[in-house]
Amino acid sequence: MMAVGTVVTASLWSEITGSENSDERYNELSPKESDAAAAKQEEDKEILHINTKSAVVFVITASTFLLLLYFFMSSWFVWVLIVLFCIGGIEGMHNCIVSLVMSKCKGCQKKTVNLPLLGEMTILSLVVLICCLIFAVVWAANRKASYSWIGQDVLGICMMLTVLQLAQLPNIKVATVLLCCAFLYDIFWVFLSPYIFHDSVMIAVARGDKSGGESIPMLLRVPRIADPYEGYNMIGFGDILFPGLLVSFSFRFDKANKKRILNGYFLFLTIGYGLGLAFTYLGLYLMDGHGQPALLYLVPCTLGTCVVLGWIRGELKQLWSYGTSSETPAAGEA
Repeated sequence: MMAVGTVVTASLWSEITGSENSDERYNELSPKESDAAAAKQEEDKEILHINTKSAVVFVITASTFLLLLYFFMSSWFVWVLIVLFCIGGIEGMHNCIVSLVMSKCKGCQKKTVNLPLLGEMTILSLVVLICCLIFAVVWAANRKASYSWIGQDVLGICMMLTVLQLAQLPNIKVATVLLCCAFLYDIFWVFLSPYIFHDSVMIAVARGDKSGGESIPMLLRVPRIADPYEGYNMIGFGDILFPGLLVSFSFRFDKANKKRILNGYFLFLTIGYGLGLAFTYLGLYLMDGHGQPALLYLVPCTLGTCVVLGWIRGELKQLWSYGTSSETPAAGEA
């Protein structure tokens, strides 16, 4: 439910906070643009437009990083990941809270203070930043406590909400390359890597087998109900972010083409994502708790749903090349 809620919230974030506030990120204090075109151009500069090359590069980079974690995972390496996670979580939480408050209280951005190193920033932004910093430090100090999963999930969800605002898929062509690469990546490192490394690399890293049993923080955790071993149900950030990029694209596509909820794509891809998660846990149950590559189920249930719907409605060509004729800032591509 948290994963589905994160994806839906990220897709609807511009509606929740108001589109006029979508360019107010990371406590920037530029004056309001009277020109709508200039405002949109400023917003586009912050957006990372994913392309096919970056999708392929991802698989190589992610595989290399996963092997580094597998071979060199230690207590100090885990601390490096914890620090990076806290930095990302602080930025994500700060961005989410400030965006929400400013959408309800326009006057909050008027009171500013000038600080060394940080420069000029609103008092609201400063207070929220301090609170987020304290929250992250308290979580890191108590990360082995039974309740630490709550703080980890809050930081992780806020970070993913921010990532899904800053990174966007332009069309289904790029989505197909990205999700298919992630699909193969997940299957290989969970099911096929034991034939090479005599161990499932993905599962070993997620469980923290070589770091004293301390798992990496880049996942959401929820305690299992009535589990005598006090285990957790876990889902990696990639299993939320990659399908989430596609679901977010479907919402933007529906909005741009003025589609209603039933003749659009957003509702059906959201349902598909939920079903994919259900199939993942069904597979987990049928295989006696053996870790599952979630994207094995999520990619067909989201990308497959989008392609089939587009083909039935005769809109597959439009989805495939959507946005290619419009001018997009080259500097914002990845």
